[in-house]
Amino acid sequence: MCKLQRQADYLLEVDNLKVQFPIGGNILGLKKQLLRAVDGVSFKLRKGETLGIVGESGCGKSTIGNTIIRLIKETEGTIKFMGEDITKMNNKEFNNYRSKMQMVFQDPYSSLNPRKKVFDIIAEPFRVQTKMKKNEIKKDVLNLMNLVGLDREYLDRYPNEFSGGQRQRIGIARALALMPELIICDEPVSALDVSIQAQILNLLKDLQEDLNLTYIFIAHGLPTVQYISDRIAVMYLGKIMEIADVDDLFKNTMHPYTEGLLSSIPIADPFNRETERKDVLEGDLPNPLNMPRGCKFYSRCKYAKDICKENEPDLTELKPEHYVCCHFPLNFYKE
Repeated sequence: MCKLQRQADYLLEVDNLKVQFPIGGNILGLKKQLLRAVDGVSFKLRKGETLGIVGESGCGKSTIGNTIIRLIKETEGTIKFMGEDITKMNNKEFNNYRSKMQMVFQDPYSSLNPRKKVFDIIAEPFRVQTKMKKNEIKKDVLNLMNLVGLDREYLDRYPNEFSGGQRQRIGIARALALMPELIICDEPVSALDVSIQAQILNLLKDLQEDLNLTYIFIAHGLPTVQYISDRIAVMYLGKIMEIADVDDLFKNTMHPYTEGLLSSIPIADPFNRETERKDVLEGDLPNPLNMPRGCKFYSRCKYAKDICKENEPDLTELKPEHYVCCHFPLNFYKE
């Protein structure tokens, strides 16, 4: 893992980020409702670090990534990138930063233009953002292909001629073209076979070490996030429930939701399956269009008390670098 820099050296600072989508409403007078996809998320990211964001489908983790890279407009909050608040910038101003942050998408099949050859896909960032000559572009494209483990003979092929893992390597090469400071990986291995997942994860780790890259790695599988991340943020219904160093999160879990996610990890040893803890999450998710007051996890938490139903807890730093959003955190008084 990367060696973290001094405390104040942050590449990205997200403060009270909210993203809301209006749902419903029509000419018959039905009122629109607000879907709070992201509801007051805050975190900071150091240069050279990997922050994993994990949670169930629909928790808002991908929305955060899309908002940071400005594919989605935030409703409220600030996003500071390289010390500048990009939420206050117009498109022309943001163009100066656009090349500094890139995304690797979840689906390697739909994220590549099927009508373009590999060379044109990887060369496109150079053509749009730079004034490089053709021979310079070709040289850099070949270097990128070598960097991600693709043969130069693939230059004139189309995406449909490749496997899912090869397509994701093409997507990674495209993301690296302009040597960005931040790469947002939105579930980049979820559509791949398990053996190929390991190859892509190892590739991302090697690239980070060689190029000093900074990642936000989004997934809904804790083992995958654990393998690649320095810190992990656990999300539930648009909010961060817990955020901590990866080792501390697994060894000193403080939020009941994180405990439930850890218990859902399959156990490889068949002789230990029955003896391991079974803190499986129960109950149904509340209606995201009609959220109850209090803690969002109240209806599924076996430790909940009356205060949890009435008052929503704040995300609080209970240990250095370990933040928890819970009135009754686990393992807090055991040290």
